[in-house]
Amino acid sequence: MAQKNLLQGINDGLRQAMEKDPRVLVLGEDVGKNGGVFRVTEGLQKLYGADRVVDTPLAELGIVGCSVGLALAGMRPVCEIQFDGFLPAVMDQVICHFGRMRNRSQGRNSLPLVLRAPHGGLIHAPEHHSESPEGYFTHTPGIKVVIPSTPEDAKGLLIAAVNDPDPVVYFEPKRLYRTVKGEVPDEYFETPIGKARVAREGTDITLLSWGAMVHTCLKAAEELEKDGASCEVLDLRTLSPLDWEGISASIEKTGRALVAHEAPNAGSWAAEVSSLLHERLFHKLRGPVLRVGAWDIRQPLFQLEKYYIPDAHRVVRGVKKALSHQTV
Repeated sequence: MAQKNLLQGINDGLRQAMEKDPRVLVLGEDVGKNGGVFRVTEGLQKLYGADRVVDTPLAELGIVGCSVGLALAGMRPVCEIQFDGFLPAVMDQVICHFGRMRNRSQGRNSLPLVLRAPHGGLIHAPEHHSESPEGYFTHTPGIKVVIPSTPEDAKGLLIAAVNDPDPVVYFEPKRLYRTVKGEVPDEYFETPIGKARVAREGTDITLLSWGAMVHTCLKAAEELEKDGASCEVLDLRTLSPLDWEGISASIEKTGRALVAHEAPNAGSWAAEVSSLLHERLFHKLRGPVLRVGAWDIRQPLFQLEKYYIPDAHRVVRGVKKALSHQTV
């Protein structure tokens, strides 16, 4: 297995998916000749031509609308939105078509497409380029939402998303593109959608997270170990559907939980996870589930974003607060 970064894992997954299935095509702004703004799709147009790696106009709603039509016509489009902050423009297609097509057609039609977008902040980008909008998509029934944190999962989840018969929103943590490396199998493989990953074993508390925040939690767990606290870090990988079996097994072992994420806490997916933990596992919890998220304000510009998005120190403080609660 070769050492690759997250970006290379995605590129490898796209290349092999296109090689295996001629119905797979990539479309989006600058994805072809330039290889994407982050160079995620670099080299694909040379391999598969401009008919399968399509440079589109600057029209997010058109990109996604075309992808819906292509999927209904039997293709398997992978459409890219250049930055997460441009996703509100596509919500008409997402809400009105993505999650409704199977129900609308009484099961006769599925919508096998992948919507890719960079995710999160801390890359010193301007406004609309550092958002964490996963809550909009997890709130929409009929859509799967995944976000990898390792190069191996980046490839495996991408291939699984392409092969899925229903729409998958695939978020790519942009600050991990080139900063995280790991072994990635050379062969074509899938990472199962709907299955969490134990990133670190622990016994005192479970830290549930996804995307780039998984690495923040791992760093916090290392710091807390110095104080004698054993943290289990659970990488959800799939936000919708949740791996409830994996979550339950971890909480049964630790009895405490903290959810860490980059989005504001109000109305977030972390709020939903926290609520589900209290509803379904109250008898296993030894204290309330806490959340560590961004502040409930607009994403600030890069001079302040390091104070906005939680760092390991904020996660450490949250864990210490959670551990201080008396057993109930």
